[in-house]
Amino acid sequence: MSFNINTPPDNQYDAIVVGSGISGGWAAKELCEKGLKVLVLERGRQIRHVTDYSTANTAPWQFKHLNRSTVEMRERQFKQLRTGYTVREETSHLFVDDVDHPYEEIKRFDWMRGYHTGGRSITWGKQSYRLSPMDFTANERDGIATPWPISYEDLAPWYSYVERFVGVSGSVENLPNLPDGEFQPPMELTCVEKDVKSSIEQKWSGRKLIIGRAAHLTEPTEEQTELGRASCQYRNMCSRGCPYGAYFSSQAATLPAAQRTGNLTIRNHAIVASLVYDDAKGRATGVRIVDELTGKTEEVSARIIFLCASALGSTGIIMNTESKRYTGGLDESDSLGHYLMDHHLGVGASGTFDTHRDKITFGRRPNGFYIPRYRNVTEPGAGYIRGFGYQGGGMRQGWSRNIPGWGTDFKKQLTSFGPWNVGMGGFGECLPYYENKVYLSKDKKDKWGLPQLVADAMFRDNERQMRKQMMTDAAEMLEAAGAKNISTRNDEPWIGLGIHEMGTARMGTSVKNSVLNKHNQLWAAPNVFCTDGAAMTSAGCQNPSLTYMALTARAADYAVSEMKKGNL
Repeated sequence: MSFNINTPPDNQYDAIVVGSGISGGWAAKELCEKGLKVLVLERGRQIRHVTDYSTANTAPWQFKHLNRSTVEMRERQFKQLRTGYTVREETSHLFVDDVDHPYEEIKRFDWMRGYHTGGRSITWGKQSYRLSPMDFTANERDGIATPWPISYEDLAPWYSYVERFVGVSGSVENLPNLPDGEFQPPMELTCVEKDVKSSIEQKWSGRKLIIGRAAHLTEPTEEQTELGRASCQYRNMCSRGCPYGAYFSSQAATLPAAQRTGNLTIRNHAIVASLVYDDAKGRATGVRIVDELTGKTEEVSARIIFLCASALGSTGIIMNTESKRYTGGLDESDSLGHYLMDHHLGVGASGTFDTHRDKITFGRRPNGFYIPRYRNVTEPGAGYIRGFGYQGGGMRQGWSRNIPGWGTDFKKQLTSFGPWNVGMGGFGECLPYYENKVYLSKDKKDKWGLPQLVADAMFRDNERQMRKQMMTDAAEMLEAAGAKNISTRNDEPWIGLGIHEMGTARMGTSVKNSVLNKHNQLWAAPNVFCTDGAAMTSAGCQNPSLTYMALTARAADYAVSEMKKGNL
């Protein structure tokens, strides 16, 4: 399937969507299905579903460098490499070139980006969890930052709406701190994971180990199969692009749904520099774009605009918009660019088990287990507020394990399975701090003449105290389950490595405390909506993408309703 990318720029559009990733895809789908003519502006190249997943079926031995990063990758993607897994032969083409797309760091900040159709919806981890009622009241309860302007009840029907379309596999658990959703049948825990689950839940009444809630189809609906999506094949090669459409991405789901309405136009290589703002009307009349290939600038107009360019991408656009009234971005609250959040990880434990030597796993399950937050829920935290969850897995070690030896016995070990290994890593909440910020450089610009983003953020005492317990709790649970050779880790945490950047254009209750209102509208420009990670008022410890999708669907419904009333 190819998209209409040749519509002349002077065409009139009802809506412009900036970005084609998880939020942008949803905005396009919802607005197109409601009858609007929609232009999606994607700053990077076109990537077509299936056709352009160039490494999707490449065997390990077919990679020239055995799927390692090359010298050229290390020279040009030196920041993208910091995760340790994003830049390899199989995926480096799905992440940006740091030479061409620079940014500044006052403190280390790991900004992982993918500039192409679909954005990071091609490479995301697919873990899909709702925020809970306690997450939406946390700021107000703790007396920090600013309260959320919406409640869980406001978003719950939209969570259900997007889950049914996305296809989330998971189990019903009836946990107040992790609300259930609209699930397809869950994937199965491995035998050793079931043992660890039993041990944990017997010893700690407030702790649960469940299968991960993942955006992988296990029992596709008619709507999903009509879009060309199929059940997960258990290949676990998801980050290369899924030719089966089994996991949710813009290419496999939302953009095709938008395309079949006949209302969608996608324009690639269109870098949005700023909004075009009319002081007299108090509205944005369109966006100013720079052609990535030619450097030519132009303006495109629409009645409403959805900013879905990623948290910092959207914030940068708002910051770079100036007028006589707004000389430093469209904000009166002094919150724009502040309160940058990410989840902190790289902490936990692993161990081996001598049991179940007669069993192995079926296929390569692209999912793991999840231990929902329990600290400061059913058990107190040791010197910190908020909490953390764990993501992990229990699999048999294979031939690639590091074992010494030589000769016949050594060969036999390499052709047999090792013991079961269980690892669990924590995902901890970061508080919203005013001091954690991004801003536009006054003197450094990129190759298109746009100011570079400057990041100045760090994890602080609350997160560092939390990490101590994240590590010791993990080891304690593995020990209780009978694990051997337990090892712990607590790496130096850096903002960005979670690839869950949030905040910097938050929702709030007033023009004095936020950039966005309860409908994700800019206070300064009610016909502009921002529904990606920038809108988050607090982070929770759950993976946030499902929340972005729900916020986007909700905002699109409101936007069209207001257009019909003549308010936009």
